[in-house]
Amino acid sequence: MIFTFHYPAIAAITGTCSNCHTMHNSQNGTSMNFDNSDTPNDVLLRADCLGCHAIGLTTNIDPTTGAPQVSHTDAIDLAGGNFAYMLGGKGSGASDAKGHNVKDFGKSDDILNAAPGLLPETGHNIIITDSYLTCAGYIGCHGHRYDDSNKTTGVAMLKGAHHQNVEGKCDTADTIANSFRFLLGVKGLEDSDWQATKSISDHNEYFGETTPMDVSCSNSCHLSGGVQPPNNTISGFCATCHGRFHDRTEIGGTTSPFKRHPTDIVLPSGGEYSAYTTYSIEAPVARTTVPDTPSPTVTPGTDVVMCLSCHGAHATDYPDILRWDYSDMIAGDTSKSGGCFTCHTTKNQTP
Repeated sequence: MIFTFHYPAIAAITGTCSNCHTMHNSQNGTSMNFDNSDTPNDVLLRADCLGCHAIGLTTNIDPTTGAPQVSHTDAIDLAGGNFAYMLGGKGSGASDAKGHNVKDFGKSDDILNAAPGLLPETGHNIIITDSYLTCAGYIGCHGHRYDDSNKTTGVAMLKGAHHQNVEGKCDTADTIANSFRFLLGVKGLEDSDWQATKSISDHNEYFGETTPMDVSCSNSCHLSGGVQPPNNTISGFCATCHGRFHDRTEIGGTTSPFKRHPTDIVLPSGGEYSAYTTYSIEAPVARTTVPDTPSPTVTPGTDVVMCLSCHGAHATDYPDILRWDYSDMIAGDTSKSGGCFTCHTTKNQTP
């Protein structure tokens, strides 16, 4: 099976159609699905989302197809994180708290029934639950995220995106194909190998705004084509489910003191924050303009704090999908570095 993924350039898929698609899922009496199952897949595909992106490899990218893996045992995780931490295939042990419990893996959440930070007055707390959460489509992240008018899930809601993929700089984001990582409405700059290799000048670039949203149904999250962030930011995207953690009223406004850690807000230019000037893979920032190339520099007073400054997307080895062990962030301990102290550069110093 050879796909023309043009890895690592993440171009639109080309090549022999039968590498990915089958007309009737039968050839000489044998299933054409990669897992040999008799169940047909949407869009005439030979696999579902996990059948290409979570096939249990020891590498973070499939060496045959070039498809990035979201569950693997490679020492290096890709930018989105690794569901293997949540499932117990890697790290310090399985835990529902380590990741998004998408039903595609057949694992319901034993801790939470609904997304934390939901705005209960919207009624979403009975919809965005572990019974519905999936990779793509209705109550998912990737592709068209329709509401009650269309509850389709899976690869059907990504139809056409892989063939039309806009690689690299995604600063339009009005279709799935030209949105950052097929997250409808999100702008950003895609790293060419999903951060399989990464450094201060080799990484994704995320789009951010300088003021948090007012999160409610009335702010037009339900746009044409499905739910998406009206401000095109990655934090705004997270806010479509975790609204109370992002709404400017809930965080206590746009200036300190805050009630919740703010996102889509400028990293202050003064005090301890002024020392964060070299880009950190562990605690990345967002930019107010999608750049053409990754920058090794952080500019306090201009660059933006976002939800991915602290959290992973799929799963990490730490509770709450954090990028680091929060319990190890000890104020006044000069032996500690990184994590919270990437932005709060003086908190680990002795008073």
